[in-house]
Amino acid sequence: MKELSLNVLDITQNSISAGADLIYIELTEDESHLLTLVIRDNGCGMSEDTLKRVADPFYTTRTTRKVGMGIPLLKLVAEQAEGELTIRSVTSESDPKKHGTEVMATFKTDSIDFTPVGDMVSTVCTIIQGHPEINCIFHHKTPETEVSLDTSEMREVLGSGVSLGEPEILEWISGYLRQQYNNE
Repeated sequence: MKELSLNVLDITQNSISAGADLIYIELTEDESHLLTLVIRDNGCGMSEDTLKRVADPFYTTRTTRKVGMGIPLLKLVAEQAEGELTIRSVTSESDPKKHGTEVMATFKTDSIDFTPVGDMVSTVCTIIQGHPEINCIFHHKTPETEVSLDTSEMREVLGSGVSLGEPEILEWISGYLRQQYNNE
């Protein structure tokens, strides 16, 4: 993938497939040129066996194809940029209240092999458009700016009768996020 935003889209789709109704996406860039990406969900979690094998491109839980490239590709781009990938997961069977998965990847942004962050606004809007019922919390902090969105706060303002997938709402979300990015 040419942009980290596409990796984010892929990983969040895994969260949705795991039954998550809350997805937290955080990017933190610091002054030492370290970018940390965290995607956390409250999905069903992964077993120990799955967790051990999830970075293998020839392992997948999907029945539509025999390979799963999302996690292996994210691991590759992190390692190429002098970073790493870690995954923690708790199954709903082992902890019915605090289950889910956290994927964390680090990258040195001054590495020649760093993959650009890409268009996070379009990624967040795509996630919301495809699954407007999901609660999504997005936070991107750089030394210059902070961008955030919490769909549960939007629902409180809009009421339960309005879908976040409506074109007018998505257009507002896009503008709201872009405005935050432009205030750098």
